[in-house]
Amino acid sequence: MAAQSEPRNAAVAYPGGLRARWRWGGSGTAEQVFSLSEAGAQLADHGPLVSADPDALCRAELHVEGPAGAWTARFASTISDDPAGLTWDSAGLLVVKYGFHVYGLDARTGALRWHHRSGSPLLVVLGSSRLAHVLAQSEIETFALEADGAVAWRIAHSDVVTGAELVGGRLVLTSYAGEIVALDPATGRRAG
Repeated sequence: MAAQSEPRNAAVAYPGGLRARWRWGGSGTAEQVFSLSEAGAQLADHGPLVSADPDALCRAELHVEGPAGAWTARFASTISDDPAGLTWDSAGLLVVKYGFHVYGLDARTGALRWHHRSGSPLLVVLGSSRLAHVLAQSEIETFALEADGAVAWRIAHSDVVTGAELVGGRLVLTSYAGEIVALDPATGRRAG
């Protein structure tokens, strides 16, 4: 068996006074990823949403400290991925993407409000105070998720998306072939 690489770490400050520490690693590194878990915080393991044996997969742990206290959430992924999140203030959520999955967590307590699986790996989750939903961009589809986790709209792409960002009121996608497409982030329709 090949030697496993060391888990990676990141510290992130989210709006609303949330200080977060991410720790994640490749397949079979759960013991190393969770070795620095902090005691005293509410812990929720969402790995079983992905697999009956989540510790055999890639694992990530998010520890958040905020005005309402501390909480920790664990995630699993079938692919090597860097976890990421964004705060959705109006919904009171911290939206996390990891692998093929998007999670809507209560920003104050870490409680899981909803969970969504994509058909391909997620690249990014995007949000704006001007949108009534968050956007989840995967390699082959874009979907908008409402505060309760319902899909507001979804579109498929004919080429693999390699980049996505909100620019000038548009969702700008770059494909593997180099095509650039602008969508209206409110509706998913092509923008003029």
